Amino acid sequence: MASLKKSQSHPLRRRIATRRKHSQLPKDLLTIRDIPRQTIIDLLESAKKLKFGHKKGQAIMPLKGKTLGLIFEKPSTRTRVSFEAGMNQLGGQALFLASEKIQLSRGESLADTAKVLTRYLDGLVVRTFDQFTLEEWGRHTSIPIINGLTDYCHPCQALADAQTILEHKGKLKGLKLAYIGDGNNIAHSLIEMGAKLGMHISVGCPPEYGPDPALVKRAQEEGTQTGSIICVTSDPNEAARQADVVYTDVWISMGQESEQQPRITALTAYQVNGTLMKSAKPDAILMHCLPAHRGEEITAEVLDGPQSVVLDQAENRLHIQKAILMEWIGRHTR
Repeated sequence: MASLKKSQSHPLRRRIATRRKHSQLPKDLLTIRDIPRQTIIDLLESAKKLKFGHKKGQAIMPLKGKTLGLIFEKPSTRTRVSFEAGMNQLGGQALFLASEKIQLSRGESLADTAKVLTRYLDGLVVRTFDQFTLEEWGRHTSIPIINGLTDYCHPCQALADAQTILEHKGKLKGLKLAYIGDGNNIAHSLIEMGAKLGMHISVGCPPEYGPDPALVKRAQEEGTQTGSIICVTSDPNEAARQADVVYTDVWISMGQESEQQPRITALTAYQVNGTLMKSAKPDAILMHCLPAHRGEEITAEVLDGPQSVVLDQAENRLHIQKAILMEWIGRHTR
């Protein structure tokens, strides 16, 4: 099979070029809500093709000469490695800029740092705590800013999750995804994804750890246009009833260590285990964005069992990240 590197007229290249000409894509990828629905569909299709090409050993290098920066204020395995590897595989290079190793840690303003990095880089992945901080990066740069995770949302993860569900279920629209546990950043992005693509999202969580009500309301309003039903309940088994996908995440996210004991106490009844999985459909798949704490939010028998697709989910971070880079960094010119 011919290498994509040599084939400038490959359909994937042509389709991306055409889409870029007509899309209303925002400069930055900050939330799922900001991305046009058609762009999400196109990203998932591009990721599928990129994954197929990667498995076949095909090379496509549209980002040759481009440089991506990564500024991370939080630890990372999957996000960092998938962006670095993805950028390298697409012909560009990635620079990891640990926040404590640059002048931000010595009092330089975010605005000054952002304006300087704009002169050096073609795009920047920021992993931080506050969504406002991420938005500040966007305001002070002319290059694309990609959300590598905030406490509010994790759009890149939700896009990889959608790719994984498509692979295993063949569709997204009309499926029911049950998210069980803390209504955190992952829950927020999954809710927004469901509303965009017509998936039903049922969140089972304690009332004190529910998702942002304003975000839920916006998603419910958007869902009236796509057929998506978004609901939040305190009953985990009701949330999981007849679900096609059961999803959970850690109970104590980065920065919440001081809340460990009250969170465990409140969330113990929301563990994803064999009993809860019986509420879902027999062919339901199990998802977790990792890292996982066996014996807390999920049991080993479920996480390591036959319904689990967590490794496919983790792998797809690479392929959706490459699609994101081609879309956002590929269209940027200094």
